[in-house]
Amino acid sequence: MTDTEPTQMRAEVAASWERSAAAGVDITQLEAPIALETPDLRGLRQAHPLARVFPLLDDVLGNEVRDCGAVMALADHEGTLLWVCGTPEKLRQAERIGFVEGSNWDERLAGTNAPGLALATGRDAFITRDEHFRSSVRSWSCAATPIHDPATSQVLGVLDVTGGDAIVVPQTMAMVRAAARLAEAELARLLPPPPAPERATGLRLVLELLGHNEALITIDNGQGKVSRLRLSRRHSEILALLAAYPAGLSGDELAVMLYEEDGGTSTLRAELNRLRGLLGDEILASRPYRLTAPVAGDWLAVEAQLAAGDLRSAMRGYGGPILPRSSAPGVVRLRDGLAASLRQGLLRSRMPELMSAWTRSGWGRDDYDMWLAQRAVVPPTSPMFALVEGQLARLDRDLA
Repeated sequence: MTDTEPTQMRAEVAASWERSAAAGVDITQLEAPIALETPDLRGLRQAHPLARVFPLLDDVLGNEVRDCGAVMALADHEGTLLWVCGTPEKLRQAERIGFVEGSNWDERLAGTNAPGLALATGRDAFITRDEHFRSSVRSWSCAATPIHDPATSQVLGVLDVTGGDAIVVPQTMAMVRAAARLAEAELARLLPPPPAPERATGLRLVLELLGHNEALITIDNGQGKVSRLRLSRRHSEILALLAAYPAGLSGDELAVMLYEEDGGTSTLRAELNRLRGLLGDEILASRPYRLTAPVAGDWLAVEAQLAAGDLRSAMRGYGGPILPRSSAPGVVRLRDGLAASLRQGLLRSRMPELMSAWTRSGWGRDDYDMWLAQRAVVPPTSPMFALVEGQLARLDRDLA
């Protein structure tokens, strides 16, 4: 087997290889990166909903896995292995490829593997030997399936069985899937029921701006009717600014924030009239211009998470800069302010997995200071260290 894509590869595996390569995973990388050291891992495990069902999974699947010379792993929704169990001998073998508690097997960090593919697709995943992206893992095979929150259907994590040729049979996936469904049934029994839905009290707006050049708006009239629109770039800018200033803006204030040069009050009035025609008079008021319905937004959620010190959630929710192609002065200030706050939080965090998420992105891949900060916290023995060094060398060449 060479370090190239195998022939006759399944489509979903080929797509995973492409994602792994695009993320900069080194095909010769020996181990998966460690995302959490022991103290942090212990705290995350204790607080995680899957802690309630791990004993059950270990009983119904873990014992079977030990008997067939494999390991069972339970990861969170980000791909971090929270529990890995097996015989001491098999755990030592798994340790050689970094398949250990606290390591992250997101395919963007560890290359194509079953837990990472299951998280990426939301479906069962089976990866055999040469289908793995990294050559060090190609003596292993693995089967994984997501575990969902029974109340919200959100993915809580992924259940995986990893071993040798003995697990490359249809019964393995059937066992993993059955154990995951059993865990979901147990969670439904143990977890508190979701809160009753709020009584409709009127209009609600949800704006999605992060990573979008044109905003997506969802309008809920509070009576069961929900509509979703993609707005023009100018209308996107207007709504972003009005959402940022809930008390409202005068025409002059809004014009200064929208136009790089004097746009003229008549031009602004025409844009607002067209926007009012799209949204309705009951949503867009004047004197001052303001939104009359409560507004939720993806960037507002990130701001709130940063304010609460929840950097991990903020990074997970940050889908990119606010309206990245907008040159409206007010939007530029919003965009730069949020990006700077998140970036500073990452630089201070000393959390390499979050810094890595930033530098893997289109907006952060050339952030020299972030790469330097990563190098300062990644151990020289880590597989990530060579990647960081290579990217710094690339930027040094580009800046020379």
